[in-house]
Amino acid sequence: MSKIDEVRADMVKAMKAGDKESKETLSMLLAALKNKAIDKRSDLTAEEETQVILKEITKETLEMTPADRTEIIDECNKRLAVLEQYAPKMMDEAEIRAVIDATLSEVGIEAPEAKDKGKIMKVLMPKVKGKADGKLVNDILMT
Repeated sequence: MSKIDEVRADMVKAMKAGDKESKETLSMLLAALKNKAIDKRSDLTAEEETQVILKEITKETLEMTPADRTEIIDECNKRLAVLEQYAPKMMDEAEIRAVIDATLSEVGIEAPEAKDKGKIMKVLMPKVKGKADGKLVNDILMT
């Protein structure tokens, strides 16, 4: 079952349950998935579906919302909760460190320096892409 079918089925469930907020979020996600498929002119791969979902998650304005605007923060949190159901499980810091250590061993670098970053990232990013926050990966690597 593709993500489009899964999201569509869940959207129908949300409509039947009268859950307007979930229905709107799922409708937005479904539109994004369909638009990507239309642009590609073929079905999306699992990785492409994941990229679309993660892009929708990062579109949320939670970080830029002033703290006193609690209604906007609540709405963003509800949308994020719905979207995160479809996103892959993200790696925690310990898992990222383990992948980085394995990658450093693989490329033969014991103490990474700034000049080695490109060589390391070339091997590391395919292993963590879509499963970890890129900024966190970079921060861990350069510490």
